[in-house]
Amino acid sequence: MDIMPGFTLTDIETSGARIRLRHGGSGPPLLLLHGNPLTHVSWHAVAPRLAEHFHVVAADLRGYGDSSAPPEAPDHSNYSFRAMAQDQVEVMRALGHERFHVAGHDRGGRTTHRMCLDHPQAVIRAAVLDIVPTLDMWAAMDKEGAINGWHWPFMAQPADFPERMLGSVPADWFMRKKLLKLTADLNHIPPAIWDEYVRCFNEKTIRGSCGDYRAAATIDCALDTADLGRRLAMPLLVLWGKDSSVGKRFADPLGLWQQRAADVRGEALPGGHYINEEAPEQVLDWFLRFFGAEAQTQ
Repeated sequence: MDIMPGFTLTDIETSGARIRLRHGGSGPPLLLLHGNPLTHVSWHAVAPRLAEHFHVVAADLRGYGDSSAPPEAPDHSNYSFRAMAQDQVEVMRALGHERFHVAGHDRGGRTTHRMCLDHPQAVIRAAVLDIVPTLDMWAAMDKEGAINGWHWPFMAQPADFPERMLGSVPADWFMRKKLLKLTADLNHIPPAIWDEYVRCFNEKTIRGSCGDYRAAATIDCALDTADLGRRLAMPLLVLWGKDSSVGKRFADPLGLWQQRAADVRGEALPGGHYINEEAPEQVLDWFLRFFGAEAQTQ
């Protein structure tokens, strides 16, 4: 069964990785990036309808899904959001798009933020889903933050401690425990999509995702600190789950992003962390307005 009918499944080689993606539809280009511990199919509930209006590209980040997982550099730089953003800019260029819209959830949102900083000429409009900036996330890592976001400090531990621990448990068990920490139930995930998530929790993706979190605790913080004085010029949409950690722990997510971008709008949506799956109608409505009607009047 094709879990995303109407989309073409392919791989694109970038300068640093092989990226797995699906793309389909026609219209302005829109890149969709997923979070941890998921893959590009986390956009299953909105991508087909977006493809009625856009050329939609849903891609796996390096180290995730069926994208390749290069050996981790000593400074973790090849799992930084800078490296991940570079991959995706090259993917879009290979598909014929020098400029495009981009939306990212979770780790994909952090990749989106870095892409806007490093490649402002490529990004027309951007959306980040259920995140605050990485430096703010670490600054809020108090007792409650560490309990709710346990994977941030755990997966950032030196190799191969977290890899061996994560690899010692059944994939289905881990995925249920991990996702249910951040959402009320798993009813929003169709069986075929769930099977894909479980399939893609393996030695390669465990290694790649731990590299991602080690980078987020080191080089990503250094890069973001160096860019603290810069504000994004392109319009930025910020959406988060009312019942997510972002919704519960941060009083003003929009205000945090307004410190880093000049043109920010957004709101809390019903649900937890996985709002593109939990609240697809609301996400779709925002995307059609923000990337569609509003963008056409620029």
